[in-house]
Amino acid sequence: MSKPSTATTSRFTVGSFLLYSSLFLLALFFLMPAYMAVVTALKPPAEINLSTAWELPSKFHWSSFSDAFSLLKSNVVSSVILTVCATVLSTVLGSLNGYVFSKWKFKGSEFIFTLFLFGMFIPYQVILIPLFQTLRAMNLYGGLPGLILAHVVYGLPITSLIFRNFYSQIPTALVESARLDGAGFFSIYTRIVFPLSIPGFVVTSLWQVTQIWNEFLWGICLTRHADNPITVGLAQLAGGQAVSWNLPMAGSLMAAAPVLAIYIFLGRYFIRGLLAGSVKE
Repeated sequence: MSKPSTATTSRFTVGSFLLYSSLFLLALFFLMPAYMAVVTALKPPAEINLSTAWELPSKFHWSSFSDAFSLLKSNVVSSVILTVCATVLSTVLGSLNGYVFSKWKFKGSEFIFTLFLFGMFIPYQVILIPLFQTLRAMNLYGGLPGLILAHVVYGLPITSLIFRNFYSQIPTALVESARLDGAGFFSIYTRIVFPLSIPGFVVTSLWQVTQIWNEFLWGICLTRHADNPITVGLAQLAGGQAVSWNLPMAGSLMAAAPVLAIYIFLGRYFIRGLLAGSVKE
């Protein structure tokens, strides 16, 4: 076997060096806001000014995190309740929708599914006023139940699409065999379809958790102060003329930590779930 030429090896080495150098510089560029947030959060208020913004603190001021958490405690609780409830409901209902549209098709189901998917392309701002009026008419405006309902309905198109594509890979003969054995709609779902749905639930859950936890517009427009989610609490923490910037920065780091931790520990399952069933064997 012939060895690679020196010129080829040199070009490969130079190309790899340029590639990784560019990636390293881009990573530093995108991490600059995170660095500023960490440095500012660890500084006492007296040290925070524009001229020394990039400098490390002379002494770490850890109390910023405890102070920010005490101010955002109710917002954190609201966000946890909102995210968990809306994610569970939207993923379960999306799973049932995907099951129906893939294995229990009826006349006009493809047309209805196409109309159903239009919900993914409607911006939040377009439906804000009608949504506000609807929730107020249902006596759900101002609290978490109304906001949970809004996120569930808005999340159904994407969760239904993911599950429908995922269930399309399950052999139809398997479902038909269960029907011949006398299994009904929910029996087939609970005994056959649901156990195979774990990758799909991982993908939709991570997607919904990220979208719901980070959402701001509906949180500030559809809830009162007592039920504001953490994104609204952060905005209020940074409001006013005299702001102790260590507190908003500490709060933003705490708000970003749950989603970041989820993707660090479950990111590989997210990729597996996206690729599950994408290639037929």
